[in-house]
Amino acid sequence: MILELDCGNSFIKWRVIHAADATIVGGGIVDSDQALLAAVAALPSLRLKGCRIVSVRSEEETDALRAVLYTGFAIQAQVALPVREMAGVRNGYEDFERLGMDRWLAALGAFHLAKGACLVIDLGTAAKADFVAADGEHLGGYICPGMPLMRSQLRTHTRRIRYDDASAERAVSTLAPGRSTVEAVERGCVLMLQGFARTQIEQARALWGDAFTVFLTGGDAPLVREAAPQARIVPDLVFVGLAMACPLD
Repeated sequence: MILELDCGNSFIKWRVIHAADATIVGGGIVDSDQALLAAVAALPSLRLKGCRIVSVRSEEETDALRAVLYTGFAIQAQVALPVREMAGVRNGYEDFERLGMDRWLAALGAFHLAKGACLVIDLGTAAKADFVAADGEHLGGYICPGMPLMRSQLRTHTRRIRYDDASAERAVSTLAPGRSTVEAVERGCVLMLQGFARTQIEQARALWGDAFTVFLTGGDAPLVREAAPQARIVPDLVFVGLAMACPLD
C-alpha cells in the first residue's frame, strides 16, 4: 500500500492506494499531522510500503511531517520537487521552481490523461487555471481567490455578514438572486467562480479551437459544472501527477 499526501497551507488531503492497481483503500482531509497519523492508522489491514508527498508548505514543515510519518509507520516519504520538464510537459514559468507544485502536478496529470492540449481549472482555497499546449508546453495560468477566500474576506471585512457553514451549503441549492445575506454572498461567489471558469475556457478556445480537454479539480469543482459542461471532473488530478513525479516500485 502507498500513502499519498497533498499538503496545503491549512489541510492535508490523503489517500492510501494498493501499489499494484492504484485501487483506493481509504482517504480524507485532515487539519494536522497528528490527525493524519490517527486517520491512516485506523485503516484495517494497513501495510504501507511507501509514501509520496506534494507540499506547498515550507521545507521545515514538510520535513517535520516526513519525520512524523517515519516514526509512525517506518516509511521514508518521497517529496515531489520542481523540474524544468517531465513526462513531455515543459514548465512554462520563467523561474520554474516558483510554479506551485500542486499546479505543476495537476498539469502533468492532465496532459497524461488528455494526450493533447488541456486546460486545468482547480477550485480550492484559490481558483487556479493552467494551460498546456498539444506539444506539452505549459503556457502559464491564472490565480485568484477561491470560494473559501472570497467568503472569508466578506465575513472579515463586513460586520453584518455572519452565517455558519451549514447555511452556506443550503444557500447554493439555486443561483436565483439571494433573498438573504447568506444567499446573496454564496450565490454571488459561485457566479464569480463560474465566470472565472468560462473565461478560461474562452481563452483556451481562442488558442486551440475545440481541440482541447478541460479538467475540473478541487473541492469546489462541482459548483462550476454548469459553466463547463464539457469538462472532466477529476478530484484527484494532483495525485495522478504525483504518481508520475514520485514512482514507487
